[in-house]
Amino acid sequence: MSLNFAPATGALAAFDLLYIETAGAVAHIRLNRPAKRNAINDTLIAQLHSAFIALPAEVKAVVLSGAGEHFCAGLDLSELTERSVAEGIVHSRSWHAAMDAIQFGRVPVVAVLHGAVVGGGLELASSCHIRVAEESTYYGLPEGQRGIFVGGGGSARVPRLAGVATMTDMMLTGRVLDAQEGERRGLSQYVVADGTGFAKGCELAARIAGNAPLSNFSVVQALPRIADLSQSDGLFVESLMSSIAQGDEAAKERVRAFLEKRAGKVEKKA
Repeated sequence: MSLNFAPATGALAAFDLLYIETAGAVAHIRLNRPAKRNAINDTLIAQLHSAFIALPAEVKAVVLSGAGEHFCAGLDLSELTERSVAEGIVHSRSWHAAMDAIQFGRVPVVAVLHGAVVGGGLELASSCHIRVAEESTYYGLPEGQRGIFVGGGGSARVPRLAGVATMTDMMLTGRVLDAQEGERRGLSQYVVADGTGFAKGCELAARIAGNAPLSNFSVVQALPRIADLSQSDGLFVESLMSSIAQGDEAAKERVRAFLEKRAGKVEKKA
């Protein structure tokens, strides 16, 4: 799918390590350090945080991608200094804030993956809601070989996708997963041919942007939290969110459209 993107203006045009463009209700945010394989330094993580907080009100979904041959090769180790324990905590928490702004932000985010999705790059991808992987994609968590530990939220997010055993294996042994195995283990929901990931991501983002905003917000905000609750507590929160969503005027109109046969039925697509 092709959207007519135009370069973002205002605050979103000021980030030198991100390229941001918009097409109606869809924004495209691209990591823009291709010479460094889009490795994340302090400036980039701060710009990601700021960009997701500053999304225009008309944006209803985001496509996140990486320039060049790789999505993101993780932490820029050239910036890994000898921090004190307190400084290390502050640094890690700055990553947590950026990832939370993505996962628990205002709109759903579709990540388009290709090449390296390694270390902090996998942490970033796991904070998104939908992941489309091109066949060139490979996943790694080399922190065990580097003598460090994940600090960007990976220990909380990656096991929820692929399981503790898979993450343990990747960190202890340096095991690398290809696109197909990554999909089987839950690291992506789609695998597509090289060069087609962005079009697929735009197609999904446009479809998501057409949903009722409160419904999207409920999925993004409530669903992961319900999964962390006991079943009885989760079911109670589900009842609350269901009632809130049903009471929204946009939801009522969509139900009326279905009952009056103005909306399509669920069908399996080829």
